[in-house]
Amino acid sequence: MTTQQLVPTKRPTAANRPSITSSLTSRAVANTVVLVAALYTLLPGLWLLLAATKNSDALFSSDILSFGDFSLWRNLTDLFSMEEGVYGRWYVNSLLYAVVGALVGSLISVSAGYAFDKYEFRHKEKLFGLVLTGVMVPQTVLALPLYLVASGIGVVNTFWAVFVPVLFNPFGVYLARLLSSGYVPDEVLEASRVDGAGELQTYLRVSLRMLGPGFVTVFLFQLTAIWNNFFLPMVMLSDQHLYPLSLGLYTWNSSATVSPEYYPLVVIGSLLAVVPLIVAFVTLQRYWKSGLTAGSVK
Repeated sequence: MTTQQLVPTKRPTAANRPSITSSLTSRAVANTVVLVAALYTLLPGLWLLLAATKNSDALFSSDILSFGDFSLWRNLTDLFSMEEGVYGRWYVNSLLYAVVGALVGSLISVSAGYAFDKYEFRHKEKLFGLVLTGVMVPQTVLALPLYLVASGIGVVNTFWAVFVPVLFNPFGVYLARLLSSGYVPDEVLEASRVDGAGELQTYLRVSLRMLGPGFVTVFLFQLTAIWNNFFLPMVMLSDQHLYPLSLGLYTWNSSATVSPEYYPLVVIGSLLAVVPLIVAFVTLQRYWKSGLTAGSVK
């Protein structure tokens, strides 16, 4: 008969208990920080969503959480009929400034970043250092010089006074150079040249397709920046029919101190203003997520 020895189960010793306790404490602290950050991010959006369904009486009485005074449809009707439907014009202007501007600007940034990454030319690093200097300059500082330039060529208070300056984004060029080094191997370019393709053909048919996730990443950054652009339109424009949403809602909010009927319009207008950004990020999230990690394992 064989004798089986029972091996006692190891139990946590007193030396292990502090480490387990500290691990649980660290996890609780981390979860608390994440919860607070999530609430800080979501609560303003939740307030905006609820406030958009209320009339001015409910807003001024802070009665937003009640189920009465549901005025969403009336607010929408008033929003698009106020001042002969100028809000719809502002919305179209913002789409033109942001979507078209981000598309063209992203193409310029990606092309410039690709050139900085793949080609050697005179004073390359000095010029790239100038681009990095542009990244550090706040856009508000450039508003007055841009106004003077626009005034000199006679385009103040026109569509082009706002559209052209947003096409050039130094940070987009910097980011595009990093993305180009992560997405476009030099061996692929050499193979394309051996096959007889020119540089422009190689860029359009090979490199630009490989830079698709990087292009989307730059596009989303530039779309957000242009959509939220406020100071440049305020300096350049005086015709309210050329205003973007940011400037138009600001003027209505200023008028709300004298005319309270503007206040619910500003609230629901702000809610509708964030819809394109949400749609863009939800639709393109799989591309920009991969774009942000480009070259991380290289």
